[in-house]
Amino acid sequence: MTQTLTILGLESSCDDTAAAVVRQTGDAPAEVLSSVVFGQTELHSAYGGVVPEIAARAHAGKLDICVIEALKEAGVTLKDLDAVAVTAGPGLIGGVMSGVMCAKGIAAATGLPLIGVNHLAGHALTPRLTDGIAFPYLMLLVSGGHCQYLIVRGPEDFTRLGGTIDDAPGEAFDKTARLLGLPQPGGPSVQAEAENGDPKRFRFPRPLLDRPDCNLSFSGLKTALMRMRDQIVAEKGGLTRQDRADLCAGFQAAVVDTLAEKTRRALRLYLDENPASPTVAVAGGVAANTAIRAALQDVCAEAGATFTAPPLRLCTDNAAMIAYAGLERFRSGARDGLDLTARPRWPLDQSSPALLGSGKKGAKA
Repeated sequence: MTQTLTILGLESSCDDTAAAVVRQTGDAPAEVLSSVVFGQTELHSAYGGVVPEIAARAHAGKLDICVIEALKEAGVTLKDLDAVAVTAGPGLIGGVMSGVMCAKGIAAATGLPLIGVNHLAGHALTPRLTDGIAFPYLMLLVSGGHCQYLIVRGPEDFTRLGGTIDDAPGEAFDKTARLLGLPQPGGPSVQAEAENGDPKRFRFPRPLLDRPDCNLSFSGLKTALMRMRDQIVAEKGGLTRQDRADLCAGFQAAVVDTLAEKTRRALRLYLDENPASPTVAVAGGVAANTAIRAALQDVCAEAGATFTAPPLRLCTDNAAMIAYAGLERFRSGARDGLDLTARPRWPLDQSSPALLGSGKKGAKA
């Protein structure tokens, strides 16, 4: 008999409170029955970034409402579910704890199985939810807090080829926006300004292109932009609108060129394994950047690989990806107890050396 699985997912790792219901029957394409996201942009706008304590309190106040709306939108009740999946890390610990405790409460009250999901696995498996692509595929996970190249061989089988050794691209976009007085989140703001700018006016560095590996760095790029801004201000007494647009265009061009070249290198390593259907996927919030998507698509076309990217609404944090990643774990027999813990750090590739160092809380990436 063909099995139908219906999973409720919860996501609260940063500043988006989300709940979703995903259903899949056998090997048929998975269906997102509902996806509800409550953002917190207004709560943090005065601070130039996400304030963890404010985010955690907002999650605690919105998660139950999110769940109710997601169930209603999907046309199901708790009795129709097979399991509840929740982001158990990595992320801001207060937010992750809010989601885990909510999911535990639902599991304890209903008897539903509990599935803890790595937030990064949610992003990495999104192309299977949206496009049903087969393992193995090459994934560029590029977001506000993470950036890494992964060969995805299974729901819990990830090999990291490289990643950022400092800032993630999304963090660099946010910092650039703050330096130029643009609103948060920085990615959309910088992209919008860059559309009216000249990317060749200011020449920014392309970090680590002199190294043959797949690692990346974006901290120095942000610093270079700050110095260029200060130089213009010192010479002219301020920035014109065109200055700002040109700075954004130059910065974005540097990010695009760096990601394109490092993707070529990661793609060569992936193709050495002779995958039956070479596929490159991109996911995470920065994957919504149209210039980055276009460059990656060109790189894939050069190598004869298929390129895929999720719809924009599934690039940023959402619970549909968590529900689907939980569904994949559930189908493979994974279950978690009510002792599931929230983890601020949780690398996908447990065997590779840490890129960003380790501490009492474990490796960052």
